[in-house]
Amino acid sequence: MRKRYNAAITALGGYVPETILTNHDLEKMVDTNSDWIISRTGIHERRILNDDSLATSDLATMAVKRLLEDSHINPDEIECVIVATATPDYIMVSTASIVCEKAGLRNAWGVDSNAACSGFLYALTLGASLIESNRYKNVIVIGADANSSIINYEDRNTCILFGDGAGAVLLEQTEAETGLVDNVFRTDGIGKEHLIVTAGGSLNPSSSDTLDKKLNYISQNGRIVFKAAIEGMTQTCTEIMERNHLEPKDINWLIPHQANLRIIQAVGDKLGLTQDQVKVNIQLYGNTTAATIPLCMWEFKEDFKENDNLLLTAFGAGFSWGATYLKWGKLRG
Repeated sequence: MRKRYNAAITALGGYVPETILTNHDLEKMVDTNSDWIISRTGIHERRILNDDSLATSDLATMAVKRLLEDSHINPDEIECVIVATATPDYIMVSTASIVCEKAGLRNAWGVDSNAACSGFLYALTLGASLIESNRYKNVIVIGADANSSIINYEDRNTCILFGDGAGAVLLEQTEAETGLVDNVFRTDGIGKEHLIVTAGGSLNPSSSDTLDKKLNYISQNGRIVFKAAIEGMTQTCTEIMERNHLEPKDINWLIPHQANLRIIQAVGDKLGLTQDQVKVNIQLYGNTTAATIPLCMWEFKEDFKENDNLLLTAFGAGFSWGATYLKWGKLRG
C-alpha cells in the first residue's frame, strides 16, 4: 500500500522594512486624518521599502534567511521555492529565481504565483501538493509584496491601506497527522475591474500616456471589495468547517488576510468565533497583499501548539478568494 505523506509547516520567517509610514505622515500627504483611518481600517502604520535599489526579492530573501537561521536546515536541502507576489521585480524574470540566487538555495528551482492577496494560500497548496506527491521533501513558500511600488501617494483611497513585507514557510514531508488538511478556493474574473493595476501588462503596456493617467497604480472600488471579501471569506471558511466537521470551538486560530480590521471582525463574527481566536496585526503593517498571512503566522508562531486547528482565509484581486485548513505540527529549531 502506498504511503500517504502530509505537508507540514516546520519553520517560518518574516521581514518588514525599517521605514515606518504612520497615519500622521499620511495626513501631510493627502486629505485624511489618523482617527478616520483607524476607525475605517484599523491601521496605525505600515512599513515601506524606502530604497530604490531594493525590490520584492529582497523582502522575500530576508524572510527566507530568517527561516533558514531559525530552522537550522541546510540550504542545499531546499528543493523548490514558490513566491506569491503581485509586485515581481521584473515582468520576464521570476522573483523566485532571484530569491534562490540571493538566499543561496543552489539546489532549488523556483516559480512565481500571482493571485494578489490570495496568492499565498494558493501557493501553499501548490507547495503542499509537491510534498504530498512524494516527489519533493522540502519546499519554501513565500508571500512577498513591495506594494509601495504601485501605490499613488496622492490617492487617499489606496495609499492608507498598503504596506510592504514578506513571510515565508518551510513545508516538509511528514507521516504525522499534521499539515495541510483541506482547502476551498474560488475565482471570478468579473471582479477584476474593482481591484486592479490597469497598465503594465500585455493588454495595456506602460507608456507615457498610462503614466500621465496614473494607470500603473492600484485602483480599488472599496465598497464592492469590502462586501465581496466578507461574503467570500465567510463562505469558504464555512464550507471548510462543514465538510471537516469543525465547530467554532474546534478552531484554535483564524488567520485572515489583513486587509481591513472591519472585514476581519465581520468574518470572525459570522463564523461564530471570539476575538481571542482571531489573529490580527494589521495595525502595524497594513495590507501587505500576499505577505499578510505568512507574516501573521510568523509573528504569532509561539502561540500555536502542536495539533492546533488553524483556518487561513483570504480575498484578493481577480476576484480570488479561499480558505485553507491545516493542523499545526512541530517546528524545527
